[in-house]
Amino acid sequence: MPPPKDLANAVRALSMDAVQKARSGHPGAPMGMADMATALWRNFLIHNPANPSWPDRDRFVLSNGHASMLLYSLLHLTGYEVSIDDLQNFRQLHSKTPGHPEYGVTVGVETTTGPLGQGLANAVGMALAEAILAEQFNRDELDIVNHYTYVFMGDGCLMEGISHEACSLAGTLGLGKLIALYDDNEISIDGHVSGWFTEDIPARFSAYGWDVYREVDGHDQEEICLAIHKAREGRDRPSIICCKTVIGYGSPNLCGNEACHGAPLGEEEIELARQNLGWNHPPFVIPEEIYAAWDARSKGSDLEAKWTEKLKDYRRLYPREARELDRRLAKELPADFASIARDLISITAGEKQALATRKASYQVIDNLAPHFPELIGGSADLTGSNLTRWSKARPVSRSRKHGDYIYYGVREFAMASIMNGLALHGGFIPFGGTFLVFSDYSRNALRMGALMGLRCIHVLTHDSIGVGEDGPTHQPVEHAASLRLIPNMSVWRPCDSVETAAAWTAALTRTRGPTALILSRQKLDHHERSSEALGSVEKGGYILLDCEGIPEAIVMASSSEVTPALEGAKELCAAGRRVRVVSMPSQDTFLSQLQEYQDRILPPEVELRLAVEAGVSATWHRLVGSRGEVLGIERFGESAPGSTLFAYFNLTPRAVADKLMELLNNAGKTKG
Repeated sequence: MPPPKDLANAVRALSMDAVQKARSGHPGAPMGMADMATALWRNFLIHNPANPSWPDRDRFVLSNGHASMLLYSLLHLTGYEVSIDDLQNFRQLHSKTPGHPEYGVTVGVETTTGPLGQGLANAVGMALAEAILAEQFNRDELDIVNHYTYVFMGDGCLMEGISHEACSLAGTLGLGKLIALYDDNEISIDGHVSGWFTEDIPARFSAYGWDVYREVDGHDQEEICLAIHKAREGRDRPSIICCKTVIGYGSPNLCGNEACHGAPLGEEEIELARQNLGWNHPPFVIPEEIYAAWDARSKGSDLEAKWTEKLKDYRRLYPREARELDRRLAKELPADFASIARDLISITAGEKQALATRKASYQVIDNLAPHFPELIGGSADLTGSNLTRWSKARPVSRSRKHGDYIYYGVREFAMASIMNGLALHGGFIPFGGTFLVFSDYSRNALRMGALMGLRCIHVLTHDSIGVGEDGPTHQPVEHAASLRLIPNMSVWRPCDSVETAAAWTAALTRTRGPTALILSRQKLDHHERSSEALGSVEKGGYILLDCEGIPEAIVMASSSEVTPALEGAKELCAAGRRVRVVSMPSQDTFLSQLQEYQDRILPPEVELRLAVEAGVSATWHRLVGSRGEVLGIERFGESAPGSTLFAYFNLTPRAVADKLMELLNNAGKTKG
């Protein structure tokens, strides 16, 4: 058996060689963390390279994702489908080894990391998922959910504010199977962190309620193993192991400073590092005895086989619970979901009452939750305003993990990132609420969820100037457009309870990306629909009011602006003009429909189009075209009652009618 140092040096060699070949990357952190990784992966991590999706595997998160070659080297050495050619193709187009770890691109990568601190928050979500599932499904003699979440993180992760949010909550909830290994090398891109990062990290985490292991030698694998072993014994508190390391360990001239953080070492320095480490092998060459010592396939298969036998007993003794766990891990909706969704649409269509869409959303959740044990809700300290806690919700707490509602506190960013972790782990469909204006706080986590294609539902209430007296600080005039610009983020802005039910249905059935539900604080009118229109709500855009023959003009709107659009259009129709009203609760959903449907709703020959939105106009121009216009708001709001503001910003039926007449008259002059 090769010495542990040689196993770590294999990781160092592959990392510095791949970065050098790519002529870009971050060799310092992988070289510094190689002993930490070797201690964990060789002695503790439960995983099976032959089945990276084994449900009861330990999760490993590299929060400081710039150190991606550390993870790629580990995956390659332990037997995952990451070849030496893949390592040599590091950072190249369409390779399995992109610059930062990407979920869904590289087998064995549990989450996409790179924006510092978010991997740590994802890990909190994963550990929370494990704890809740264990409470829900384990029986005394059969613990079929029993695994750890390990996360590596650096100084940069702990400088990011999200680390405070997430780690504080992890301590409060007592996530004892979350173990963080802190790469304390005192270096960031700008150099020695002593000029800008001097807090006492052990004291900080102790205050959060974590078990803390101080001053561990990050290059002594026995000492690291001892700390991990002790951390695993503490089941009621998360643990942080503070590993003192040297960035670029092994490089004689560049170790210990920022020069090796984000640039190749250079051929000469790599050769000196090889000599210094006693690694006498050419680039990308790993001796067979090193491969054999690292290979985790046989051990992993044996571990999974033992778990599979346990699962067989579980299926025999608890068949109903086993079927439910299988369904949830397979991300399948309940068998009766389609009928439940149809009933919701029918019920809301028949109620005919004015309702704030946040209240309509609450009613949908209250109806759905009993049928969806995988739904796990929450709010960032706005539960009573977001209306995300349904009547029979059970809060998750330190002493009661068997719950389905999380009080996140004022932690919007951590909430969104923890939701990503819950979704990544599997077994849950997370949703979380805050005001739409505060989606700015969580935006990068929303973006990461979209990048990874995660089914998370963001309940964003108090949309537009309708917020009223709280003023421009709380009036999100630019946020709906901003969210629509995130690739793979589906955005719904419903106008009444019918569209709200359709939006929730769409969010739950959307398995490859997150959904933002933008909901009103104020009551919105109920709108009557034909049976055809009712069946088309799910398409994101449909005809709410039509005219005889081909329309002269089309007006589009969403949410609270649908009513003035309708009333303004009706005024023109009464005067003999042909105007169609299209409700457009989800632009991206509408634009994903067949072109035939899009053209039926918005005929290309009808070029006079008007969109109405109590926010910036940017995302409507694709729909109104070059001859159309948008009634919107291109500035921040004011402090006043919502109804006053709609009049002040000229978003009234009268304004809609006048603008439509202006478009029609100008078109007539052009023809003349």
